[in-house]
Amino acid sequence: MDTLAANAPSGPVAGQPAPLLPQGWCALPPAAPLDMPVHPLGADPDLHGRGPVPPTEWRMIHLRRLLVIGGAVAMTGLAGYEMDLVFNAVQRSVAGMVMLVLFVMLFLWIALAFTSALAGFGSMLAHGGLGLGIERSGPLPRLTARTALLMPTYNEDPGRVMAGLRATIDSLTATRQERAFDVFILSDTTDPDVWVAEEAAYMALCRATGWGGRLFYRRRAVNTDRKAGNIGEWVRAYGAAYQQMITLDADSVMSGDVIVRLTAAMERNPGVALIQSLPVIVNGQTLFARMQQFAGRVYGPLIAHGIAWWHGAEGNYWGHNAVIRTRAFAEQAGLPHLPGRKPFGGAIMSHDFVEAALMRRGGWAIHMVPALAGSYEESPPSLTDIAIRDRRWCQGNLQHAKVVSARGLHWISRMHMLMGIGSYVTAPLWLIFLLVGIVVSLQNRFYKPEYFGDTKLLYPHWPHVDPVQAEYMFIGTMGVLLAPKILAYLLLLIDGPLRRGCGGAIAAAASIVVETVVGGLLAPVAMMIQTAGVISILLGRDSGWNAQRRDAGGLQIMQNVRLYMIHTIMGIALSVAAWSVSLPLFLWMLPVTLGLVCAIPLAVLTGSAVVGQAFRRAHLLLIPEETAPPPVLRAAVAYMMQMAGQPVQDAFAALRGRAGLLKVHEIMLPPPRRPGDPINPALLVGLLKLREAPDLATALRELSRAEKSAVLGNAEGLHLLARLS
Repeated sequence: MDTLAANAPSGPVAGQPAPLLPQGWCALPPAAPLDMPVHPLGADPDLHGRGPVPPTEWRMIHLRRLLVIGGAVAMTGLAGYEMDLVFNAVQRSVAGMVMLVLFVMLFLWIALAFTSALAGFGSMLAHGGLGLGIERSGPLPRLTARTALLMPTYNEDPGRVMAGLRATIDSLTATRQERAFDVFILSDTTDPDVWVAEEAAYMALCRATGWGGRLFYRRRAVNTDRKAGNIGEWVRAYGAAYQQMITLDADSVMSGDVIVRLTAAMERNPGVALIQSLPVIVNGQTLFARMQQFAGRVYGPLIAHGIAWWHGAEGNYWGHNAVIRTRAFAEQAGLPHLPGRKPFGGAIMSHDFVEAALMRRGGWAIHMVPALAGSYEESPPSLTDIAIRDRRWCQGNLQHAKVVSARGLHWISRMHMLMGIGSYVTAPLWLIFLLVGIVVSLQNRFYKPEYFGDTKLLYPHWPHVDPVQAEYMFIGTMGVLLAPKILAYLLLLIDGPLRRGCGGAIAAAASIVVETVVGGLLAPVAMMIQTAGVISILLGRDSGWNAQRRDAGGLQIMQNVRLYMIHTIMGIALSVAAWSVSLPLFLWMLPVTLGLVCAIPLAVLTGSAVVGQAFRRAHLLLIPEETAPPPVLRAAVAYMMQMAGQPVQDAFAALRGRAGLLKVHEIMLPPPRRPGDPINPALLVGLLKLREAPDLATALRELSRAEKSAVLGNAEGLHLLARLS
């Protein structure tokens, strides 16, 4: 990390000693405690004198919801009637009814996405997606209150985190309203080497930005309740000093323009608790990440405008790149632990949905403004990486089954949670639907039917599946699935900057075809991954909490073989079953079976940066943020090239080799333990090992990671470390 600190833009020159502390630097600001009670989910909400309906609700919001939700229900009813003719026109059977029920449940899901996309199409044509007095452009409003930018981090590459934060700070400085903001890096890092590297990178950032008096770093020794606990602990310690807080993720970048406009909207609307921007996925290198960012950039606004149009003041929260009223968050968003054992009990993992629902329950408005540009994030680089993240999200969303019945929640908030649960439950439902369909076809092929049965009838019971009706239903269902992409392409054609940024109308159309075909092949693999996740959670397996891989590095081929062999076997089995019935069924099943059979090469190729860059050179899967990047993204990429990916030095060696860093580390140590505080066994064992170690090399071998972190956070441990040679 010496290299990282020395190479920080406009920081110290390599080989020359940096100033010990930047002018005006302080470890943390004065405490400003704010009470954040935990409200039981079964208790009535405390409205603190506010009425139950926010003053920022859209006009005719009930009509909007009737059109979107009622339209989806009507479409599902019609589709269910037609599907009933496919399986049960002559005689009802158990298998046919199972297929019908599954179809209705699954079609309702895609029908709601379709009607919401239609709403988004109308909203974008009307240049909507803002509200709350927010303007897309023009002079920036003046801010009057203080706002905190919160950057939680957990075992991330320190250079990468600081690079994105540096770009955000620079952009905020350019607005000339930076005095209204303080920045807090809230570390939950458990790796002691990364922890000390974070401190070095943080001090380099203070020197480079000149924000030494408004840029703070705090590390928690105990990661209670993960990210939600990290934010909650900050609120209880410093929340009273800030009217708003803006939450970021480790890969977040936001322009100063969007930060100021969001903050000003919060100041103007005292009944609003949260305003969520629409983060655009950027910096994708692998084919998988480039597909994600293209889909997010082209289809994402359509979807976001649609849900903003009918959600109104009952919007949702995605956990980052949003401005939050600190008092509202403290009043309502203290999260209880769920009853029972993990994975369904304990700390709430997908806390953002629940926090938004609780603030809305308390009488505050929650809004989304998808038309305000300038908010960015990154995508996991491969199918495997997104599967790891998805497993954690799956557990968090399924936990909401214990939250959805909480007293006082708005029905739209309950719907958010049910849709979150459904986004994972639909995967096993699709799999069951496919398997039941195969079983029905096999039965019709090999089972000799009883045409008359035990009852003497004039006409026989002919087994019947209407192939023509089935073909019509397939075409109709595919039309509903693909309609949002078609609508998004129509909007792209009339949006000059977006069209040119995606390489032109023809290149954008080709990119949509590529994304649709490759995404369609990956869909059955993702279906099996999510199904396995749901099953493992139902079996009681906890996902844990691991740092996310963000760089394109790719797994070894044999690792992909081991991870996706079961998918390949499943694909072969389904192909054989379909072929044994008939050639037409084999061809109908090919979009599913081909993706499963090719799961291993698909995972390898889509996770490759070489393949991703080949598509970029072919002008496919382009987005405006890479063809004409805004200044904040250009700065972020430049800083990442200089700061990210540096090797992390051993913490002991870094502190012993740099007196300035050691001094800063000592200043930022947590307060010493007081009588009655919990005893840390790792600290006791670590101190004993340091006392007995004859030299530094022995200490490094003997200490576990937890013990190393404990002694680095203790003054006596640092003293013992200094004595070792």
